[in-house]
Amino acid sequence: MDLSINKKYPSVYDLRERAKKKIPNFAFEYLDGGCNEDVNLHKNTSDIREVELLPYYLSKHTRSDMKTELFGHVYDAPFGIAPVGLQGLMWPNAPEILAKAAFEHNIPFILSTVTTSSIERIGELTEGRAWFQLYHPTEDNLRDDIINRAAAADCPVLVILCDVPTFGFRPRDIRNGLAMPPKMSVKNILQILGRPEWALKTLVHGQPNFETLKPYMPKGLDLKQLGKFMDQTFSGRLNEEKIKPIRDMWKGKLVLKGVSNEADAEKAIRLGLDGIIVSNHGGRQLDAGESTIRPLVRIAKEYGNQIKVMMDSGIRSGPDIARTMASGAEFTFLGRSFMYGVAALGAKGGDHTISLLKMELQQVMEQICCENIGDFPNHLIK
Repeated sequence: MDLSINKKYPSVYDLRERAKKKIPNFAFEYLDGGCNEDVNLHKNTSDIREVELLPYYLSKHTRSDMKTELFGHVYDAPFGIAPVGLQGLMWPNAPEILAKAAFEHNIPFILSTVTTSSIERIGELTEGRAWFQLYHPTEDNLRDDIINRAAAADCPVLVILCDVPTFGFRPRDIRNGLAMPPKMSVKNILQILGRPEWALKTLVHGQPNFETLKPYMPKGLDLKQLGKFMDQTFSGRLNEEKIKPIRDMWKGKLVLKGVSNEADAEKAIRLGLDGIIVSNHGGRQLDAGESTIRPLVRIAKEYGNQIKVMMDSGIRSGPDIARTMASGAEFTFLGRSFMYGVAALGAKGGDHTISLLKMELQQVMEQICCENIGDFPNHLIK
């Protein structure tokens, strides 16, 4: 096995522990936390880890190939980097670090509307290979302008988000002043002073901003005005009438993220979408909901032959990717794992985390005698 990683951090858990020591606590809790009592946050991963895989030790096996075709492109692995808001808050320049690493490793990177790099910059870094996730604006002209910018940046896939009809109730963020409108407290300032590397790099790269949204924001907003702007600018509740004009306008592949039941999957098919991402926003929206692996199994079985079925939320490691693929997903996305990597290792964090996940997944495939990604369901213990 090629251990071309930093051997001090041979697991995502190690990266998480390192990240906790490298960034201010308010930033770590924003990254690490879920909503309400964190029930679904933990259930996402624990339910994935109930899935068991069957090894075949005496079967003929030549090699395991994790290359995966998705929307006409062959990726080097069946996982990508999920959209995460405010990435630059957790580590300065994080979206650019991750986009570069994703491009070099030939896996997809999804840019969030509310992260800290612009569509144009990420499109440039990835030579038009990055996907873009759209938070639905309240105004049609703003929606159309953002979509046109994504098209001009050659984004091959537009992801529309359906699981944020209202902001999740996140006690940590409220205590830390990161709810809308955000507020920087004396406690937060003291935490920054205790993380000099983070503070220095933030000084170099500048205070994180919603770079994609800058052209639409009045200049000189204070934090309270920023919260009001965000509340007035975006309406997270999607419906079929809001999706139809996006489908008509967008000529590339269109994916609905946040699907958690069969009824919404069926509507996505009826509206002519190309894919769905089964997701519960990383356990950050509905603590009383199902974990993602449960509806994935049902949706993949019912609709997997009609639409691309993918999954995020709760996946942390190579074995988790394998379990999810065996359960019916055609592709997977991870968010926190990559952010732990960047927060722990800075500019080297993206490459390290991707390499680590590839190595873990490769080991599982060889162990169970799985020759290609499509063979994973044959190793699922029912």
